[in-house]
Amino acid sequence: MSAAEGPLVVGVDTSTQSTKALVVDAATGQVVASGQAQHTVTTGAGRESDPRQWWNALCEALSQCGDAAREAAAVSIGGQQHGLVTLDAQGEPVRPAMLWNDVRSAPQADRLIEELGGAKTWAERTGSVPGASFTVTKWAWLTEHEPETIRAVKAVRLPHDYLTERLTGQGTTDRGDASGTGWWASGTETYDAEVLAHVGLDAALLPRVVRPGEVAGTVRDGHGLPFSKGTLVAAGTGDNAAAALGLGLRPGTPVLSLGTSGTVYAVSTHRPADPTGTVAGFADARGDWLPLACTLNCTLAVDRVAALLGLDREAVERGTGVTLLPYLDGERTPNLPNASGLLHGLRHDTTGGQLLQAAYDGAVHSLLGALDLVLDSDADRSAPLLLIGGGARGRAWQETVRRLSGRPAQVPEAKELVALGAAAQAAGLLTGEDPAAVARRWDTARGPVLDAVERDQATLDRISGVLSDASPLLERGTDAR
Repeated sequence: MSAAEGPLVVGVDTSTQSTKALVVDAATGQVVASGQAQHTVTTGAGRESDPRQWWNALCEALSQCGDAAREAAAVSIGGQQHGLVTLDAQGEPVRPAMLWNDVRSAPQADRLIEELGGAKTWAERTGSVPGASFTVTKWAWLTEHEPETIRAVKAVRLPHDYLTERLTGQGTTDRGDASGTGWWASGTETYDAEVLAHVGLDAALLPRVVRPGEVAGTVRDGHGLPFSKGTLVAAGTGDNAAAALGLGLRPGTPVLSLGTSGTVYAVSTHRPADPTGTVAGFADARGDWLPLACTLNCTLAVDRVAALLGLDREAVERGTGVTLLPYLDGERTPNLPNASGLLHGLRHDTTGGQLLQAAYDGAVHSLLGALDLVLDSDADRSAPLLLIGGGARGRAWQETVRRLSGRPAQVPEAKELVALGAAAQAAGLLTGEDPAAVARRWDTARGPVLDAVERDQATLDRISGVLSDASPLLERGTDAR
């Protein structure tokens, strides 16, 4: 047996590019073992992955955890949101999953908004105005382009649902991840019969929505994983809701996540409904709400610019006059699914380091523009931003966020917050605690606070001006792929 003070739990983060597993002491929050395995994602017009590789990656990640994983009393899976997983009668994928950053369904998103009452109606109904990331638009795209696939589908799942079901044998999801589909009504917290009928999706194909704190099932025989039969399985949730659990967020605390995508969010006790579509009115995994704004282009886009310039990602130089909108995969905030990157203000004396800094500025500008909309009116606008994700420990990211926000920033020392949040959810099954309270007991948000600096309003205004002037070009996009 391990020397842990309490029972062990496993938290999993199945993200766009990899699966990570943590074995955590439920009493102290100490990570006693970890593992990670990579995924592949297609390039080109679509972004797809075979769900079976997520399972293989989970097996590999858990094998790296060794004996500690065999002692786990509960497990929970957090995962990338929105992805459309279609299964046949045997539970096998009918086709590769369409991922959150697959924007081929932008025309279907526009059509669905128009056909079902407009943006305001959608926001009031589901909490969000669906964009190309949302699952309902991907189903509509699939119906239009691959009718033979639709005929073979006997179950529709989200990425974390797929792995949970392979553990338990039962089709389940949670309110946090369900709220990102576009077919879950946030007012009634049930599947929306009218939306489902409109897109031709039978509710019987969807998973049961497990309540916060409810056990989703237990590990079944024949799974090939180190868990014992009967190990408790929590509902799991989407990655942002899991990270909110991992931070032990209280209402009003702002989070800026710097990952493949960039997000800003905060827990709220009020059900959100933004008719502009900038803020997605997601549910959290506890019973509150998680208004969130997301950009498609964050660390991956900036790293790509650095690679094109042959520079280290930290090799930035301050300059004036150059603007780079790093919309390399289209964009979600602002809603420009067909956009490509745009550079303005290039001069003979512009340096590579200045171009790289401009990429950072463009990415952070998109996120900060949505921050005030995410926060409730009574939130403290001077409170530190919690910086998480792969970019949070990068000096250039930290300094850009502080300069453009004018706010202090806190960088939690804890890593793998999605997996930690899932672990807190699993621990809550054993102790009866609120998972966020578990995370606060683990002190997961502890970390240095970086002082505020004067806000660089001139740069913000310049980027906003270029974005406004270039809107027709960005909306038109390019066919070059």
